[in-house]
Amino acid sequence: MGGARRLSAEIVVVGCDARLMVRTRPMDKNLVQIWRGQCDLVTRAQALSGGMTEAELRGRLRTGGPWKVVLPGVYLVHNGDLTIVQREAAAVLYAGAPSIITGQSALARVGVRIPIAELVDVLVPHSRHRQGKGFVRIHRTIRMPARPWQAGGLLWAPAPRAVADAVSGQMDYNAVRALVAATVQQGKCTVEQLAAELRAGPKQGSSALRAALEEVADGIASVAEGDLRKLIKDGGLPKPLYNPRLFVGDDFLAQPDAWWPAAGVAVEVDSREWHLSPSAWERTQARHDRMSAHGILVMHYAPRRIRSEAGRVLSELRAAIQTGQRRPKLEIRTVPTT
Repeated sequence: MGGARRLSAEIVVVGCDARLMVRTRPMDKNLVQIWRGQCDLVTRAQALSGGMTEAELRGRLRTGGPWKVVLPGVYLVHNGDLTIVQREAAAVLYAGAPSIITGQSALARVGVRIPIAELVDVLVPHSRHRQGKGFVRIHRTIRMPARPWQAGGLLWAPAPRAVADAVSGQMDYNAVRALVAATVQQGKCTVEQLAAELRAGPKQGSSALRAALEEVADGIASVAEGDLRKLIKDGGLPKPLYNPRLFVGDDFLAQPDAWWPAAGVAVEVDSREWHLSPSAWERTQARHDRMSAHGILVMHYAPRRIRSEAGRVLSELRAAIQTGQRRPKLEIRTVPTT
């Protein structure tokens, strides 16, 4: 077999080499336009309806070929790695229309500062029997969002629904707390909107969201502050205000993590784990000095101490509150978190 023997209009065998070679021919312009509008992604149905033959498609998807399978029936038209945007587009192409991206991917797209999600969560109607594959997690639902928002040619769940869907999986409680706090503190939705979503959604799997929402409603801004709240509640201490703004006259003084107005006691949860920059750390120290100068008893705790030395922290806080209550009330004006 010395030369090239034609097997079809698309496939040739060269000598005794069993490799498949795609015969070059002009690509259908409409098909090219389709995948360019889909982040260099194309479905099997689109490729075949766009004029490609089964043999030509197999040739492009062969090992070492110019295309790559990223999900069942969804192909990348080059051999590079998927970007975040391409992962999201591929998830929607795999899930089919109508489908809506939700969970952490939707929250990241709306601007919530969270880690990159390992899975892309997609909502589909309950009647569609589509299973999750690869990096796609399918949520079959009878409550498709009535008003999804659109960006990049894709539909996205509103932030409250995205939070509820993100935490309905196997996310641990600390991650749930962090996600809820980040979404509310960064102004992407309100506590009331999350509460409404909680009431409308399924009860199963909602306990973590319910508990985290209770913390955020109290003004909790981080996982570490959530640990402090639980310690104070379980330890039977008087309930403080969380993250209130303190003023001397009309002058802003500070916004401590917890505050007992009657005792003039403030708690600051100090850790570079939560205050990630040196400038933030320096601001914490300056805030301590300002509060102390006005007679406030400032208690500082690292997150690790709150978790590992709960009894000692409780004793210290109880003693500080008792000391503060034995003196005249400080002239500090308190504005609670709304």
